[in-house]
Amino acid sequence: MTQGSGSLLVQAVDAVFADADGASIHALQQVSAEFLPGQLSVIVGPSGSGKSTLLHALAGIVVPQRGLISFGVTVVNQLDEGRRDAWRLAHCGLLFQEFRLIEELDALANVLLPAQFKHTKMPAGMRERGCELLERFDVPRRSIQVAKMSRGEQQRVALARALLLDPPLILADEPTASLDADNGQRIAAALQALAKSGKTVVTITHDDKLVARADNLLRMQAGRILPSVEGESR
Repeated sequence: MTQGSGSLLVQAVDAVFADADGASIHALQQVSAEFLPGQLSVIVGPSGSGKSTLLHALAGIVVPQRGLISFGVTVVNQLDEGRRDAWRLAHCGLLFQEFRLIEELDALANVLLPAQFKHTKMPAGMRERGCELLERFDVPRRSIQVAKMSRGEQQRVALARALLLDPPLILADEPTASLDADNGQRIAAALQALAKSGKTVVTITHDDKLVARADNLLRMQAGRILPSVEGESR
């Protein structure tokens, strides 16, 4: 594998967890892959195949027992926890399947959280960017708690938050799962456009319409990436 400045490289990664009874669960087994800027990479597979564990490892949330995960020249899994947190804030836009919004805050306040974590003072223009992102994803401008929004609206708020700081790496877990067909297509198109703009975009999905847009398709099963089928990596 060759690695460019914005590529995300996974080399022989193993991740093992213990279940409630102490038995070992091999969530990732000798996983190797490369995710390139300019490509929409899509990971598919059955529940429990290791997709979310891999995405969390790419973000530096899960630290594998073996192997390397690097973004550019940074070996992410060799950083300590504090440096991984700082790297993630500076480089990753994360969209979790469960969103992880602060329910007591409104949409804009949630979107602006990454800027508040990164800066002691809100940078000029950041509120305007947050508003533009909410408008882009058709989130109504209402001063209500996100807990009172529909699940689809919450998902679009979470995506706007992930993009606020214009990160080079976008990691999205089921980004269209809670959306109707029209909004699902809108988000899929937005992710594809982000990839074409030069960002590294990796998403997990069961959405065939998002799969159809993939430049790089990976299938997982039992913690492993299956051999690619001709024509799947385009």
